[in-house]
Amino acid sequence: MITWEEILAAVTVSFGGRSAEARDALTACWAATAPEQGAQRCVIAHYLADQQDDLAEETAWDERALAAHGSVADADLAPIGVPSAHGFAPSLHLNLGDDYLRLGRLDDAAHHLDRARASADGLADEGYGAMIRAGIAGLQTRVAARRGTRGTAGDRSTTAHPPPVQ
Repeated sequence: MITWEEILAAVTVSFGGRSAEARDALTACWAATAPEQGAQRCVIAHYLADQQDDLAEETAWDERALAAHGSVADADLAPIGVPSAHGFAPSLHLNLGDDYLRLGRLDDAAHHLDRARASADGLADEGYGAMIRAGIAGLQTRVAARRGTRGTAGDRSTTAHPPPVQ
């Protein structure tokens, strides 16, 4: 079983952007997890998604992250500075909504946009919470544009991550 320290080291490498080094480090972490390590799998998959060159692979990793989140207890992410598993959900839905929109899956994108908005109630108004809310607003605008309706914020990239870990 892998430790949070090993995962955080790989996540830190990913902060430098997409690279073979980050992808390899995160892939090794994933391979070292046990099925019962849902919180660890959720975090690894969340960051590994952004290391993919192929949108379908990125989406598959974002789907794995959300699936693993289903087994994360509220306090499971506390060791890495995320006070609530609930607070991680908006980012997961935001990333999947963005993936699906880029894949042309408008209904799926709208579904995850709705889930991101519904789970954002506990986010702070500043810092990480503000970043995620801005991403949600941007995705809302992009979904509305594809549907031919009016959005509420400027078009921007919506890939979202939790705050840097301690």
